[in-house]
Amino acid sequence: MSFAKWIGASLGWSFGGPIGAILGLALGSLIDKSSVKTKTYSRPNMRTQSGDFEVSLLILASLVIKADGKQDQRELDFVRRQFVQMYGKDRANHAFRLFKAINKQSNISLRQVCLQIQQMMDHASRLQLLHFLFGIAQSDGDVASSEVIIIERIANYLRISHRDFESIKAMFYSSKTNAYKILELDKDASPKDIKSAYRRMVKKFHPDKVQHLGKEHQKGAEEKFRKVQEAYEQLQKDLKF
Repeated sequence: MSFAKWIGASLGWSFGGPIGAILGLALGSLIDKSSVKTKTYSRPNMRTQSGDFEVSLLILASLVIKADGKQDQRELDFVRRQFVQMYGKDRANHAFRLFKAINKQSNISLRQVCLQIQQMMDHASRLQLLHFLFGIAQSDGDVASSEVIIIERIANYLRISHRDFESIKAMFYSSKTNAYKILELDKDASPKDIKSAYRRMVKKFHPDKVQHLGKEHQKGAEEKFRKVQEAYEQLQKDLKF
């Protein structure tokens, strides 16, 4: 599939609003924009397509990578590897070309981009975006405080609760309290509280929640789901219930 056909076929609401403007600039350096059929941004109930998620991911990833004032090759390699795993080599090559074009832009409004995503994307997909961003931040071996700050800003703009933010964040750190944080619990939680929290988190992070994004995004969702299961099993073992 050509680059123009890939863009034209896979995007829905991303062709409008501030994300559409960013895409326009990026595409201007890659292809003849007249070969892409644009769409309007006027249907708040339009279902998020795989391409919408993909473009949102690319823009937010670019902002996170630049948050610490430098671009580490390991972070860029992580983005490329993840896209190869999710989309296959050909589609990943298209995505990474677009990512590099987006990455050159210096005047992207984080708030405007996030508000468009928040309005158009369901909660489970927004949680999946956050998980991927932490993965990028950690890919160079350390999650810098500047990266945590911008990811938390993104979470706030996306209307992701502080507990959900801390839950996903805890999946990328090693700490004795991680299991409690992942399950959104206080350290004095009872076995009954833990069981209840586990059932709640299973529903929230179940891979089927992002099924509409396509099977390419199931792996990341399954990773979150596995972390919830591991946290529950760890508390079962520690508290012997």
